[in-house]
Amino acid sequence: MSFWSEILETLREHGPLALFLQTKDPRNTVTFTIAMIGLAAKLAKADGRVTVDEVAAFRQIFHIEPEQEENVARVFNLLRQDVAGYREYARQIVRLFGERDPVLEDIIDALFHISMADGIYHPDEDLYLREVAEIFGLTPACVRKFKSRYVPDFWDAHSVLGVDESTSPEEVRRVWRDLVRQNHPDRLRANGLPEEMMELANRRLVDINRAYEELRQKTTAS
Repeated sequence: MSFWSEILETLREHGPLALFLQTKDPRNTVTFTIAMIGLAAKLAKADGRVTVDEVAAFRQIFHIEPEQEENVARVFNLLRQDVAGYREYARQIVRLFGERDPVLEDIIDALFHISMADGIYHPDEDLYLREVAEIFGLTPACVRKFKSRYVPDFWDAHSVLGVDESTSPEEVRRVWRDLVRQNHPDRLRANGLPEEMMELANRRLVDINRAYEELRQKTTAS
């Protein structure tokens, strides 16, 4: 049985929310994938439409073999039509992983990636993401960090690094080095980050380096 066939069978047998209640391992690949797809499917509906770009962004996170595309479409549609709202999915994910688990930020990262796939940051998507982040226990500053990275008009190097304009160059460098260390692929794998999230983690590292270089050059020029 293929991975995606297993997910379909699991959904049909238990239902998405029932699966959350019975799982013993929050990082079980099937459980995590269902949780992530459930949120992604409902995000794709947040602005009232599901675009080809959003589906493509979803596929960048979950690498799908051509022969499994039909099964993936069935999984996506099952979860999109599920009567439970996105808030309930978010609460179940917190229950699975626990508060302050780093994977919650990774999930928000993936949702921002999908939301901006069509190049438009819709107000309903903004509301969705802020509410899910609040349920996850993430701070407004954390949301600004992701919004700065993904929404071109909101890019702000300080927000990406979590510093402000009064932060000294030495402190900025220290924060940058800590973030680079925290987001190193080997460390993320050791901490249990699902493989599906590694590509997004690598992109996050690119943005962290870009933000630091921008602030470093400003300091050098002044």
